[in-house]
Amino acid sequence: MEHHARSTLTGGQGTPDRTRAGIISGYVFRVIREQLGHTQDGFAEAFGVSPDTISGWEAGRRPLTSVPVGQMLVHRHRLMHMGTSPELLAALERAMEADALLASALDEDAPTEASPLGAWVLQRDLVEVLTWPLTNVAPTPVRNLPAPPRTRRGPVPTAPGLPAADRARFFTRMRETAEQARGGGSFLLRRQALYLAGFDEESGTSDWLAQQQTLVRPDDWLTRWLNSRSVAAVAARRGDRDRMAHFITRTLGVDDAAEAANLNYWAYWLGETPHIQLSDDFIASLAPGAWHGHRLLDHLVRGLTPKHGFFDLNVHTLWALLAARPNLLRVPSPAGTALRTQLPVMLDDLELSAQARRELEGIRYAIRLAEA
Repeated sequence: MEHHARSTLTGGQGTPDRTRAGIISGYVFRVIREQLGHTQDGFAEAFGVSPDTISGWEAGRRPLTSVPVGQMLVHRHRLMHMGTSPELLAALERAMEADALLASALDEDAPTEASPLGAWVLQRDLVEVLTWPLTNVAPTPVRNLPAPPRTRRGPVPTAPGLPAADRARFFTRMRETAEQARGGGSFLLRRQALYLAGFDEESGTSDWLAQQQTLVRPDDWLTRWLNSRSVAAVAARRGDRDRMAHFITRTLGVDDAAEAANLNYWAYWLGETPHIQLSDDFIASLAPGAWHGHRLLDHLVRGLTPKHGFFDLNVHTLWALLAARPNLLRVPSPAGTALRTQLPVMLDDLELSAQARRELEGIRYAIRLAEA
């Protein structure tokens, strides 16, 4: 594993740069240590290593991705025994995977067609961790942690440290990958590279993405659906709600297959489904009973923020979810309670789109039926 990490990382002059290999997992490891109330010396004693090793893991100088798998399992078991929360343990696993993806993306000598981004359909828990050093937006398991028992000294970084030059290189590589992955078998790689490129805050990103969408005109409806969704999602992230409204009315609302695809995509993205998917085909073929919807309900209700770019999509997806699974409202849950509380406030908003207002009224009617 250590040889692989070294061989896939190059600095600006072609020299090895191992620091990139472990910045995300190292940061999460430090968060875990601090949440447990330990110093680096205390962790070193608990793990049977030197304080310099702990420091190296946390800073990325000695990447956790270079630790042999068996030894990493031993370390993970020790973290469990010390009381690390399951959410942070899962975040550490995703962070190690994200480090590998980041290292691959920054390796300018690696052929784009061999990118692991085309190996499987990404999910939110991994994407949040991968984009953390690019956006400074903490992933969900880390976002609302309590203050650590020990007070830190000096400035406190809020995200894994990735130099600006490497952030720019990452987005350049995503653009190159998307531009070169235009073959029939490269759609997943291209789609996910375009999605990640959309996190670039540079002014020309939106125009470049719009141009890229015009270069490939797929024949099948699922690929067209995914293309439209990608364009709408990037636009919504940048505050453009018009394109998302167009996607909802012209793509989602056309038939039951499109609505089912939307729910299947959301359920997979949030981890409702039990297995990872190696292609996008599942979006159109996933059996209705393959997922329950409780996690999706909770996520959508928490996302009902009227000024947010994804608000209209969240409302529409919630409306479709409750139409497909009305029993979700009959089972008491924090999400159901929050929805009942938020609904009158949202309906009082004079700036609601006509589509969102109709669907919120439909949700209110579904609640009444569930309570009857």
